[in-house]
Amino acid sequence: MTATTCFSLSLTDDVAHLVMNRPAEFNTMHPTFWRELDEVLTTLHTEGTARALVISSTGKHFSAGMSLDTFSGAISMDDQSPEGRAAIFDLLTDMQATFTKLENLRMPVICAIQGGCIGGAVDMVTAACIRYASADAFFCIQEINIGMVADVGTLQRLPKLVPLAVVKELAYTGRRLPAAKALTHGLVNEVFDTHEATVAAALQCAREIASKPPVAIWGTKQAVNYARDHSVEDSLRQMGWLQGAVWSNAHVREAITAMKEKRAGDFTPLSALQSFKALG
Repeated sequence: MTATTCFSLSLTDDVAHLVMNRPAEFNTMHPTFWRELDEVLTTLHTEGTARALVISSTGKHFSAGMSLDTFSGAISMDDQSPEGRAAIFDLLTDMQATFTKLENLRMPVICAIQGGCIGGAVDMVTAACIRYASADAFFCIQEINIGMVADVGTLQRLPKLVPLAVVKELAYTGRRLPAAKALTHGLVNEVFDTHEATVAAALQCAREIASKPPVAIWGTKQAVNYARDHSVEDSLRQMGWLQGAVWSNAHVREAITAMKEKRAGDFTPLSALQSFKALG
């Protein structure tokens, strides 16, 4: 297991488990959080050793979102000039890119959520593939309550997950969405009695995913995300190209044989990525 200021990371049975570990601060998001998360996701994406990622947390709340003192100290948001306001765009683009890495990661991402999932934490979990929640969990688009527009992905991704009227109600009012209602709206896949049960279910799902051919899981994630944002016709065309690229008779034979023999399949991991900038 490796540990940083904000996270601990372990890899077991091809499953990476990233845990937010600042419970006393309700796992708020300050500049160190963003830097460390970005570095972890880049490493996982590049190495290709993990086949699924679970993100969980510690303490009472999954995350209370952005650390409010960040904007009164570490980050300056200059609204007094057009140049300063233009810089806000670039700052947000950089922050948005970190959560987009969750969406673009070469493996599925599962979030196990307890207590409050507030503000920036909603941005974060909506970029994941699967969300499990404990019964005490709730979701809140907190930004409107502090005079802001949610700006790191919630308003762009949440409408792809739940009815638009629900998004508007939450975004306009800043109300809390309890786990039970989140389940009925499809924001979470399942609700569990306790945080421990939630994390256990997330890890079990991740192990099931990790037992499949990694390149087929990669292709499936690519296809689902593409279909979400494109027409059926375009998505079918992309599917043909994608299947032609990743098809493996050996994987299909091994998967069928493993099922018949009631054993785990033996599949090739994803290749490690090389940075073109690092060559030469």
